[in-house]
Amino acid sequence: MKQSVAIFWFRRDLRLDDNVGLYHALNSGHRVLPIFIFDKNILDKLPQDDARVSFIHDSLKVIQNKLREKHGSSIAIFYGKPQDIFKELISSKSISEVYTNHDFEPYAQERDSSIKALLLQHQISFNTFKDHVIYEKDDVVKNDGKPYLVYTPYMKRWKAKFSEEPLAFFNSEDHLGNLIRDKYLPDLELSEIGFTMSSQKVKPLTVSPTLIQQYEATRNFPALDNTSRLGPHLRFGTISIRKMIDKATAEQNEIFWQELIWREFFMQILWHFPHTVDRSFKPQYDRIEWRNNEEEFELWCQGKTGYPFVDAGMRQLNETGFMHNRVRMLVGSFLCKHLLIDWRWGEAYFAEKLHDYEMASNIGNWQWVAGCGVDAAPYFRIFNPTTQIEKFDKRLEYIKKWVPDFQELTYPQPIVDHKMARERCLKVYKEALN
Repeated sequence: MKQSVAIFWFRRDLRLDDNVGLYHALNSGHRVLPIFIFDKNILDKLPQDDARVSFIHDSLKVIQNKLREKHGSSIAIFYGKPQDIFKELISSKSISEVYTNHDFEPYAQERDSSIKALLLQHQISFNTFKDHVIYEKDDVVKNDGKPYLVYTPYMKRWKAKFSEEPLAFFNSEDHLGNLIRDKYLPDLELSEIGFTMSSQKVKPLTVSPTLIQQYEATRNFPALDNTSRLGPHLRFGTISIRKMIDKATAEQNEIFWQELIWREFFMQILWHFPHTVDRSFKPQYDRIEWRNNEEEFELWCQGKTGYPFVDAGMRQLNETGFMHNRVRMLVGSFLCKHLLIDWRWGEAYFAEKLHDYEMASNIGNWQWVAGCGVDAAPYFRIFNPTTQIEKFDKRLEYIKKWVPDFQELTYPQPIVDHKMARERCLKVYKEALN
């Protein structure tokens, strides 16, 4: 007779400590088989040297090695469509329950609904848990039960709720003895799923007490490179959000803390308003007559607009998979307002390039710069890409690093005049909104 097991399905929670779903699986009374699925539905759309796939692979190796060395276990790694993988698992094992953590992106919800339906056909329960945020769905809403559409009141309600509830941690690592004993579970190398190791590397975490304490004073100056690089680690769950919030509150830095709350604000917006994936939150903004000049878009992508601060950001993104947050606002505004190119084009390019791409935040921030989202910048706020240098890169250190040719004769002329572009933008937006 087959041994009855519970499955824990790793997704965007690639760690053994303080993992809610893993904790509950390990305390289910069954031996636990941990699995990860390289999802063909997602991977087929990515370049073969995608740095995020390399990062996932490396993170799985860390888990795998730890389980083998300390617990005589491993993690079963599969490649395919999740529905097909679960059909194989159901036919080959006696599965009592499946555990995993919530994921609210639209594709993930469709995937989980189909997996749940499949499991129910075989009398297998599907248990999911809140793990990658402190608050989700309807956890933080207005008194009338409606979602907040403006960040500041959401943030204040979030903090008030947080102050009333002790932060709970889940000591999943203490229960790893309940995993199945098998060091040789299915494994896969990158080449077996059609990928190569990326030359770009996700930077390790640098969230020191000093960084948090100085965050407000230094975060707007890209040359200092004094941001946490937390994004990919939160996106793929190699760090616990509860431990990160705990660290931020311990250092009592409100601004750093509030950046983490922004992430949850955009996540609840996506959950309440899934149409914002490809439509403006404010529908009248979908009437804007974008120019969508493909040649200008390509120059923006390559960092060849003739505006050094914009070009520095795009070249940093292309070379490293990262762009400083202050510069993200500038390049986004430039694309939408100077070039009148649809925010969805920029959102898709960032989705392809950013190591820390997270759908809710990416869409939320692009709609913010375009003026069409919740709590967005007003449409008439148009960053001047030249005066921004004086404010945030006065010594040209960031520009010199990423655009060393900016004073050469070979450096391109600006592809658009700022004053003309500003007036054109205001005219086009007004026509759409009136």
